[in-house]
Amino acid sequence: MASTIQVRVDDELKRKSDSLFKDLGTDTTTAIRIFLTQAVAANGFPFEIKRSNNIYQSMSEEDVLKRLEDARKHAEQGACIDADAFVADMRTKYGI
Repeated sequence: MASTIQVRVDDELKRKSDSLFKDLGTDTTTAIRIFLTQAVAANGFPFEIKRSNNIYQSMSEEDVLKRLEDARKHAEQGACIDADAFVADMRTKYGI
């Protein structure tokens, strides 16, 4: 007997993953099956998972305030990008 797993993902992520797996000669369903098989074989995730380095956890209040002041100066000089452009760039680069 086979079980069904349903997963909701963003349309863009689905499109990108379908395209990627097609290029690799498989499909998304098979890739998910491979992931699950490898997770069971590894007795955990089949890749390393770790927290990202958050530089703000180790910063003092003085350091944070200095960075904010520097950011304000850059903004006043026009050395910044529009928030919408930044978000679009992150989506393009990282698929988020």
